[in-house]
Amino acid sequence: QVQLVESGGGLVQAGGSLRLSCAASGRTLSSYRMAWFRQAPGKEREFLTAISWRGGSTYYTDSVKGRFTISRDNAKNTVALQMNSLKFEDTAVYYCAARLGGSWSIHRLSLESEYDYWGQGTQVTVSS
Repeated sequence: QVQLVESGGGLVQAGGSLRLSCAASGRTLSSYRMAWFRQAPGKEREFLTAISWRGGSTYYTDSVKGRFTISRDNAKNTVALQMNSLKFEDTAVYYCAARLGGSWSIHRLSLESEYDYWGQGTQVTVSS
């Protein structure tokens, strides 16, 4: 079992930055593909970005490409999401997710069903 805990959310003005962190316990994350999703009020959960188990490959959805950066530190068992140039529409609960192994298929990266473990989420609120 892997337990994931997100932190770093909060209230920020539009144009500002936040750095989210996802800490894992129970297992080392070095063999897990990691991803970030978010869910805004009244909307479905949305895929944002994924990173391969060694960090050599990343993928971003268009809405965050160029503004968000995913990274991982396997030695510290953490994954981070650096969010810059935040917009009002980035307001949501942000979740990290983990999948043991799996192929790096762009089509499958964004599927919630691909991930075995989820954190409880952290709220990000961007004021306009």
